[in-house]
Amino acid sequence: MSRGKRKIGLAGAISIGIGGMVGGGIFAVLGEAASLAHGGTPAAFFVAGTVALLTSYAYAKLSVKYPSQGGTVVFIDTAFGNNIASGSANLMLWLSYLVTIALYAVAFASYALTFFYDNTSMLIKHVLISAAVLLPTAINLISASFVSKSETAIVALKLILLIVIIIFSISSVDPEHVSAAHWGSMSSIFAAGMIIFVAYEGFELIANSAEDVQNPKRNLPIAFYSSVIMVFVLYLFIGIVTVSTIPEEELLAAKDYALAIAAKPALGQAGFVVVAIAALLGTFSAINATIYGNARLGYVLAKEGQLPEIFDKKVWNEPVIGVVITAVISLLMANTINLKEIAIIGSASFLFIFALINASAFKLRKEIGGSRYIYIVAVLLSVTALMTLLINTFESNFRAIFVFVAFICVSVLFEMTYGKKLRGHFMGRRYNP
Repeated sequence: MSRGKRKIGLAGAISIGIGGMVGGGIFAVLGEAASLAHGGTPAAFFVAGTVALLTSYAYAKLSVKYPSQGGTVVFIDTAFGNNIASGSANLMLWLSYLVTIALYAVAFASYALTFFYDNTSMLIKHVLISAAVLLPTAINLISASFVSKSETAIVALKLILLIVIIIFSISSVDPEHVSAAHWGSMSSIFAAGMIIFVAYEGFELIANSAEDVQNPKRNLPIAFYSSVIMVFVLYLFIGIVTVSTIPEEELLAAKDYALAIAAKPALGQAGFVVVAIAALLGTFSAINATIYGNARLGYVLAKEGQLPEIFDKKVWNEPVIGVVITAVISLLMANTINLKEIAIIGSASFLFIFALINASAFKLRKEIGGSRYIYIVAVLLSVTALMTLLINTFESNFRAIFVFVAFICVSVLFEMTYGKKLRGHFMGRRYNP
């Protein structure tokens, strides 16, 4: 694409990164982090943010050298060739976004239940979960353009709301509550950080827009680093406010809608209601945008022969089949797996993908430049984070570990059958974006 056709400035690129991260994740996983890390919740956000920041370095270098709407898919294929390993990883990425849709849907239902008299009804909860997936699906099928047009305004609203909560609550912060005496164990803090890692997922979407970013050599790195650092700081303050202004027993009792509870000390019941409404809007819009993006990722993968041809069939110039399949699988996961398990699966999946991205950057370091030591540290930290998450949750949430491993097995088996028989690309052909 010629420079004259590039239409996304630095501010626009940064907003893509922030919007991708401050989606539904923070509304969904804040309570889970607090239940493990207790007063060390800000430290858990710090650990997760460090992994995200190191990985953004790899994404920045790769995006400048290989700008493409394929983003993560292109980087993995370029580094490792179009083969069973890269094909499996790309399918894993597609599955990972399905997990985030399920996570947002369960979070939507948790906040919506606070408006019902019988807020423990499992029937109502499943109806709300299903509605959170089906309504955005309908919007994507009827008017996909509405998704992209509305997302900027909704992201701005969420950011403003979170900043307002911090500003009004900061005077009530009791430093004693976040002192080391009230922290969970270091292993639980690290595990909490990895569970909430899904709240940092999203900055990689800048890479999908790299072709359209003005002055990419300058603006892409700034956009990646700035968006991650700003969200990093935002989450640290949210973690501090949450665990230091609310009695722990009250916070843990309402951990599925912890952010709304966090607004009560400073803003009262009105603050609780406003945050709950914002959470509904935020998670709903995140589902909307993720269905929109994942259907298009499926289309790209199908065009490359990495998903069945049905995914690249368009109706009304939209990937309708991809939207429907995305919705059906997400609906199934959201209604059968609980919030903590979905958070673990989502975080583990993206840690796995980001480890591959850091490894891709290391392998391509001669082409893309950058510090080999940062790439090595990023790979080691991503792998360590993933293994820590899996080990720490093996006994308490074996089903989540089982589903994550099943994702990997399904991805590899799919490539070993569909890829080998229909594409025959297992010779390690170098991808040429």
